[in-house]
Amino acid sequence: MLTKENTVIGFIGTGVMGKSMAGHLLKAGYPLYVYTRTKQKAQDLLDQGARWADTPKEIAEKANVIITIVGYPSDVEEIYLGKDGLISNGNENTYLIDMTTSTPSLAVKIAQEAKLKGMHAIDAPVSGGDIGAREARLAIMVGGEEKAFIEIEPILEKMGSNIVLQGKAGAGQHTKMCNQIAIASNMIGVTEAIVYAEKAGLDPEKVLQTITTGAAGSWSLSNLTPRVIKGDFEPGFMIKHFIKDMGIALEEAEKMGIAMPGLSLAQSLYKQLAEQGLSDKGTQALYKYWFQG
Repeated sequence: MLTKENTVIGFIGTGVMGKSMAGHLLKAGYPLYVYTRTKQKAQDLLDQGARWADTPKEIAEKANVIITIVGYPSDVEEIYLGKDGLISNGNENTYLIDMTTSTPSLAVKIAQEAKLKGMHAIDAPVSGGDIGAREARLAIMVGGEEKAFIEIEPILEKMGSNIVLQGKAGAGQHTKMCNQIAIASNMIGVTEAIVYAEKAGLDPEKVLQTITTGAAGSWSLSNLTPRVIKGDFEPGFMIKHFIKDMGIALEEAEKMGIAMPGLSLAQSLYKQLAEQGLSDKGTQALYKYWFQG
């Protein structure tokens, strides 16, 4: 049984969200090793007492709970299944928690390989952006065995407030696809609404004050539209990662024979922004689509 006294956490990926998530674990009193490709990005955590690991292999050797939140499925595959990865070099009864948005099939493969080594793999992608990460209010969508989930749930509770076991391995990733599908079309509506308000000569802040409390209300409208009004397009979640997520969802939908016209449209609009050099901006930068050129 995992307790705070016998748990050593390894954390891989200290980007926009991972940095805050790892910080909550430190504040909760867990010993924490961190690894990221650019050590400078982990410096704040190191200053708070985290220990540096030079490689994922070193994380695997030292930690019995390992959390990853990286960029792309290819990164996940290398970290978990590579020669110097977590499964090859980790110890029996280690809990592996991938919080990256990745493919359901890869989550299943990782769980199968981990089981062969006597390890426990969980896919646990998140939603809530930089705000949710900072405030430990992330929605965490979990796929994996129930016994493993029960063991690591207290750790997840340090980072999120809505944590649900969705099913077996891969179910967390499928749930995240549902999340991204809902966000994609919503972001079109949210940004179109502000463009319309401005063109109609309205005060967008007053419009927002009204429509967030009605049927149009959504997380994106309440949390991202104020950034648009202020001209703040810095990422809570980067466009390039959203394009990746939408691509995964479209591939999964095609496998199931489902047409996704709203998702397809959103992806095409975001790809145009990426071509304009906005890949590293936040998803609210969709607003700029109407002002290209």
